[in-house]
Amino acid sequence: MKKLYHYVHCPYCIRVRMGMGLLGISYESHVLPYNDEQTPLKLTGIKMLPIMVDDLGVAMNESLDILKRIDEKQVLKFDLIAPKLSELESFLDRIASPVHNLCMPYWIWTPEFDSESRTYFENKKSKKRGPFNLLAQKKDEFLKQLSPLMDELSSKLSPYYCGREFSVADIMIAAHVWGLYVFPEFQFPPHIHNYLQEIKKRTHFNYHEDFWR
Repeated sequence: MKKLYHYVHCPYCIRVRMGMGLLGISYESHVLPYNDEQTPLKLTGIKMLPIMVDDLGVAMNESLDILKRIDEKQVLKFDLIAPKLSELESFLDRIASPVHNLCMPYWIWTPEFDSESRTYFENKKSKKRGPFNLLAQKKDEFLKQLSPLMDELSSKLSPYYCGREFSVADIMIAAHVWGLYVFPEFQFPPHIHNYLQEIKKRTHFNYHEDFWR
Protein backbone atom coordinates (compact mmCIF):
# COMPACT_ATOMS: atom_id res chain seq x y z
CA MET A 1 0.00 0.00 0.00
CA LYS A 2 1.16 3.51 -0.76
CA LYS A 3 2.23 5.76 2.11
CA LEU A 4 1.56 9.50 2.25
CA TYR A 5 3.59 11.76 4.52
CA HIS A 6 1.80 15.07 4.89
CA TYR A 7 0.67 18.02 6.97
CA VAL A 8 -3.04 18.53 7.57
CA HIS A 9 -3.10 22.25 6.75
CA CYS A 10 -0.76 22.21 3.73
CA PRO A 11 -2.56 22.95 0.42
CA TYR A 12 -0.08 20.88 -1.58
CA CYS A 13 -0.70 17.94 0.73
CA ILE A 14 -4.45 18.48 0.43
CA ARG A 15 -4.09 18.30 -3.36
CA VAL A 16 -2.74 14.77 -3.11
CA ARG A 17 -5.27 13.68 -0.51
CA MET A 18 -8.11 14.94 -2.71
CA GLY A 19 -6.60 13.30 -5.78
CA MET A 20 -6.24 9.97 -4.04
CA GLY A 21 -9.80 10.25 -2.76
CA LEU A 22 -11.14 10.96 -6.23
CA LEU A 23 -9.19 8.05 -7.73
CA GLY A 24 -10.16 5.67 -4.95
CA ILE A 25 -6.57 4.99 -3.95
CA SER A 26 -6.00 3.70 -0.43
CA TYR A 27 -2.90 4.83 1.44
CA GLU A 28 -1.29 4.85 4.84
CA SER A 29 -1.61 8.34 6.29
CA HIS A 30 1.40 9.69 8.17
CA VAL A 31 0.86 13.22 9.52
CA LEU A 32 4.27 14.54 10.48
CA PRO A 33 4.92 17.12 13.17
CA TYR A 34 6.02 20.30 11.41
CA ASN A 35 9.32 20.26 13.30
CA ASP A 36 10.18 16.74 12.11
CA GLU A 37 13.04 17.43 9.73
CA GLN A 38 14.65 13.99 9.77
CA THR A 39 11.81 11.96 8.23
CA PRO A 40 11.49 13.94 4.98
CA LEU A 41 15.28 14.35 4.73
CA LYS A 42 15.70 10.61 5.06
CA LEU A 43 13.02 9.88 2.46
CA THR A 44 13.85 12.45 -0.24
CA GLY A 45 16.76 14.59 0.96
CA ILE A 46 14.63 17.71 1.38
CA LYS A 47 12.21 18.97 4.04
CA MET A 48 9.18 19.24 1.81
CA LEU A 49 5.83 17.50 1.99
CA PRO A 50 3.82 15.79 0.66
CA ILE A 51 5.91 12.70 0.08
CA MET A 52 4.38 9.60 -1.43
CA VAL A 53 6.12 6.26 -1.08
CA ASP A 54 4.78 3.92 -3.74
CA ASP A 55 4.21 0.18 -3.57
CA LEU A 56 7.84 -0.46 -4.53
CA GLY A 57 9.15 1.80 -1.77
CA VAL A 58 10.12 4.68 -4.07
CA ALA A 59 9.59 8.10 -2.49
CA MET A 60 8.71 11.25 -4.44
CA ASN A 61 7.90 14.92 -3.75
CA GLU A 62 5.89 17.54 -5.66
CA SER A 63 2.12 17.32 -5.47
CA LEU A 64 1.39 17.54 -9.20
CA ASP A 65 4.08 14.98 -10.03
CA ILE A 66 2.52 12.61 -7.50
CA LEU A 67 -0.94 13.13 -8.97
CA LYS A 68 0.33 12.50 -12.51
CA ARG A 69 2.01 9.33 -11.30
CA ILE A 70 -1.11 7.86 -9.72
CA ASP A 71 -3.58 9.06 -12.39
CA GLU A 72 -3.14 6.07 -14.67
CA LYS A 73 -6.46 6.57 -16.50
CA GLN A 74 -6.10 10.38 -16.87
CA VAL A 75 -9.17 11.03 -14.76
CA LEU A 76 -7.68 14.34 -13.58
CA LYS A 77 -7.47 15.69 -17.15
CA PHE A 78 -4.06 17.33 -16.96
CA ASP A 79 -4.24 17.91 -20.72
CA LEU A 80 -7.38 19.99 -20.23
CA ILE A 81 -5.73 22.45 -17.86
CA ALA A 82 -2.45 22.76 -19.77
CA PRO A 83 -3.48 25.93 -21.69
CA LYS A 84 -4.68 27.54 -18.43
CA LEU A 85 -1.96 26.32 -16.07
CA SER A 86 0.10 29.53 -15.95
CA GLU A 87 -3.05 31.59 -15.38
CA LEU A 88 -4.18 29.24 -12.62
CA GLU A 89 -0.80 29.20 -10.89
CA SER A 90 -0.72 33.00 -10.98
CA PHE A 91 -4.13 33.14 -9.33
CA LEU A 92 -3.08 30.66 -6.64
CA ASP A 93 0.05 32.70 -5.93
CA ARG A 94 -2.05 35.84 -5.48
CA ILE A 95 -4.64 34.25 -3.24
CA ALA A 96 -2.13 32.32 -1.12
CA SER A 97 -0.81 35.40 0.67
CA PRO A 98 -4.06 36.65 2.26
CA VAL A 99 -5.25 33.09 2.92
CA HIS A 100 -2.08 32.17 4.77
CA ASN A 101 -1.88 35.47 6.62
CA LEU A 102 -5.41 34.97 7.92
CA CYS A 103 -5.24 31.27 8.66
CA MET A 104 -1.78 30.56 10.01
CA PRO A 105 -2.51 32.06 13.45
CA TYR A 106 -5.49 29.67 13.65
CA TRP A 107 -3.91 26.58 12.10
CA ILE A 108 -1.34 26.37 14.88
CA TRP A 109 -4.10 25.75 17.44
CA THR A 110 -5.58 22.77 15.62
CA PRO A 111 -4.80 19.22 16.85
CA GLU A 112 -2.10 18.96 14.18
CA PHE A 113 0.32 20.94 16.35
CA ASP A 114 1.81 20.37 19.77
CA SER A 115 3.77 23.00 21.71
CA GLU A 116 7.09 22.21 20.05
CA SER A 117 5.86 22.03 16.47
CA ARG A 118 3.72 25.12 17.06
CA THR A 119 6.73 27.15 18.15
CA TYR A 120 8.81 25.83 15.25
CA PHE A 121 6.09 26.69 12.71
CA GLU A 122 5.43 30.16 14.11
CA ASN A 123 9.11 31.09 14.27
CA LYS A 124 9.73 29.90 10.72
CA LYS A 125 6.69 31.57 9.16
CA SER A 126 7.12 34.80 11.14
CA LYS A 127 10.44 35.41 9.39
CA LYS A 128 8.53 35.86 6.14
CA ARG A 129 5.18 37.23 7.27
CA GLY A 130 5.88 38.93 10.57
CA PRO A 131 4.72 38.02 14.09
CA PHE A 132 1.44 36.13 14.18
CA ASN A 133 -0.11 38.56 16.66
CA LEU A 134 0.44 41.37 14.15
CA LEU A 135 -1.07 39.28 11.37
CA ALA A 136 -4.20 38.90 13.49
CA GLN A 137 -4.35 42.67 13.95
CA LYS A 138 -4.24 43.20 10.17
CA LYS A 139 -7.08 40.78 9.41
CA ASP A 140 -9.32 43.48 7.88
CA GLU A 141 -6.59 44.30 5.37
CA PHE A 142 -6.26 40.65 4.34
CA LEU A 143 -10.03 40.20 4.10
CA LYS A 144 -10.16 43.23 1.82
CA GLN A 145 -7.53 41.64 -0.40
CA LEU A 146 -9.60 38.46 -0.63
CA SER A 147 -12.79 40.06 -1.87
CA PRO A 148 -11.74 40.77 -5.48
CA LEU A 149 -9.95 37.43 -5.67
CA MET A 150 -13.16 35.62 -4.73
CA ASP A 151 -14.99 37.62 -7.38
CA GLU A 152 -12.34 36.63 -9.91
CA LEU A 153 -12.63 32.98 -8.97
CA SER A 154 -16.40 33.03 -9.14
CA SER A 155 -16.27 34.50 -12.66
CA LYS A 156 -14.17 31.55 -13.87
CA LEU A 157 -16.42 28.76 -12.58
CA SER A 158 -18.92 27.42 -15.10
CA PRO A 159 -19.42 25.29 -13.05
CA TYR A 160 -15.77 24.12 -12.91
CA TYR A 161 -12.60 26.03 -13.61
CA CYS A 162 -12.17 24.62 -17.12
CA GLY A 163 -15.85 24.75 -17.98
CA ARG A 164 -18.21 21.81 -17.77
CA GLU A 165 -15.56 19.24 -16.85
CA PHE A 166 -14.09 18.58 -13.44
CA SER A 167 -10.28 18.46 -13.51
CA VAL A 168 -7.16 18.68 -11.39
CA ALA A 169 -7.54 22.47 -11.62
CA ASP A 170 -10.51 22.26 -9.28
CA ILE A 171 -8.51 20.22 -6.80
CA MET A 172 -5.71 22.80 -6.94
CA ILE A 173 -8.13 25.63 -6.23
CA ALA A 174 -9.99 23.86 -3.45
CA ALA A 175 -6.76 22.80 -1.75
CA HIS A 176 -5.52 26.40 -1.63
CA VAL A 177 -8.66 28.02 -0.28
CA TRP A 178 -10.01 25.25 1.93
CA GLY A 179 -8.03 26.50 4.91
CA LEU A 180 -10.25 29.57 5.07
CA TYR A 181 -12.95 27.44 6.67
CA VAL A 182 -10.90 27.64 9.87
CA PHE A 183 -11.06 31.44 9.96
CA PRO A 184 -14.22 32.37 11.92
CA GLU A 185 -14.76 35.83 10.43
CA PHE A 186 -14.75 34.78 6.80
CA GLN A 187 -17.69 33.35 4.90
CA PHE A 188 -17.32 32.07 1.38
CA PRO A 189 -19.73 33.53 -1.16
CA PRO A 190 -22.50 30.92 -1.58
CA HIS A 191 -21.45 30.06 -5.14
CA ILE A 192 -17.89 29.27 -4.07
CA HIS A 193 -18.97 27.45 -0.92
CA ASN A 194 -21.19 25.18 -3.02
CA TYR A 195 -18.34 24.64 -5.46
CA LEU A 196 -15.99 23.61 -2.64
CA GLN A 197 -18.54 21.27 -1.14
CA GLU A 198 -19.02 19.61 -4.54
CA ILE A 199 -15.27 19.03 -4.75
CA LYS A 200 -15.29 17.68 -1.20
CA LYS A 201 -18.01 15.22 -2.19
CA ARG A 202 -16.25 14.12 -5.37
CA THR A 203 -12.92 13.58 -3.63
CA HIS A 204 -14.29 12.12 -0.38
CA PHE A 205 -12.26 14.74 1.48
CA ASN A 206 -12.37 15.27 5.22
CA TYR A 207 -9.98 17.91 6.53
CA HIS A 208 -9.58 16.47 10.05
CA GLU A 209 -10.06 12.78 9.28
CA ASP A 210 -6.62 11.94 10.59
CA PHE A 211 -7.61 13.12 14.05
CA TRP A 212 -11.16 11.77 14.20
CA ARG A 213 -10.37 8.13 13.50
